[in-house]
Amino acid sequence: MPEDNKVQRIYSSRNNLELAERYDQWAKDYETDLEKDFCYLGPQYATELFTRHVPREARILDAGAGTGLVGELLARQGYSNLVAMDLSRGMLDEAAKKNVYRELQQMVMGEPLAFDTGSFDAVISVGVLTVGHAPASSLDELVRITRPGGYIVFTLRPDVYQNSGFKEKQLSLESTGRWKLVEVSDELQTLPKGEPDVYSQTWVYQVT
Repeated sequence: MPEDNKVQRIYSSRNNLELAERYDQWAKDYETDLEKDFCYLGPQYATELFTRHVPREARILDAGAGTGLVGELLARQGYSNLVAMDLSRGMLDEAAKKNVYRELQQMVMGEPLAFDTGSFDAVISVGVLTVGHAPASSLDELVRITRPGGYIVFTLRPDVYQNSGFKEKQLSLESTGRWKLVEVSDELQTLPKGEPDVYSQTWVYQVT
């Protein structure tokens, strides 16, 4: 398969089982391919906003951690209480090699998560709430497992925000007093080399 089709192949997954299998197959080459073919900048943009709001001692869930790109960046910024969660065992195996996570859990965004209510001081999710991946309903569980006063930081493409139920879900969580909007970034290119027409924003909410 040509390198530049790998992202589209992921997006076209028909269900979570197929998505996990495709990530398992890609895991060992994932970071090399993203850097070489796409110059992936999503983790950098998201962690920059994250560090503005979340203290270094916080217990953090990296939801959809993949190979640990976000965890590695957070560790460099002094965060050490990190938990990785992903639907792909192959991706988690790669993330484990970075030695930045205290736990690695295989779970699926959009399904009930096996974490107690209020388990985390913050959640970060980069590149997960997107085409063929976690649905807008995933946000309910992220709110549940984040303590009041904690932060949820995630990336989202503007087209996915408008057309996949995220706008309605985010506004509903705000209007019902579950969280409040703290910050949202400008639209930025996250795959400038391979998909220059794709933009993403980073959203920061505080659980209330």
